[in-house]
Amino acid sequence: MSLFGLEPWAIWLIIGIVCVIIEIFDPAFFFLALGVGAIVTSLLSLTPLVRDSLIGQLLFFAVLSFVTFLLMRKLGKKVLSDSGEETNVYALKGKTGVVTQKIPSKDRGRVKIGGEEWSAICEDESEIEVGSRIVVLGIDGNKLIVKEE
Repeated sequence: MSLFGLEPWAIWLIIGIVCVIIEIFDPAFFFLALGVGAIVTSLLSLTPLVRDSLIGQLLFFAVLSFVTFLLMRKLGKKVLSDSGEETNVYALKGKTGVVTQKIPSKDRGRVKIGGEEWSAICEDESEIEVGSRIVVLGIDGNKLIVKEE
């Protein structure tokens, strides 16, 4: 059995290499799984077990690609997962500071954290006086949500 004068193992190898190359331009782990499935199927098609069975080769390809995809997704999620370390304004969560302009009930005041001043509101809508120590609980748009320490 041959297609365009190529043996099945060569066709699977070409498909595998093309899929791996596509994965370079579309890093979603999908084409990599297909590429690995095709390359391993290429090797298996050299064995007497599936050498002359197109159905067997397709079955091996489908199963290998599916299993590889599941493993790649799990690995990809672990590698690409959030490091847990916040950046930008979100890095202020948990930081402490000092009130520089009174935070009135249901309104904004100003706090100083690490040398920078920020607009802030109190989480329980109570007043916080100037000079009070605060801790940042979260961020809401362009203001910090704080509570008195």
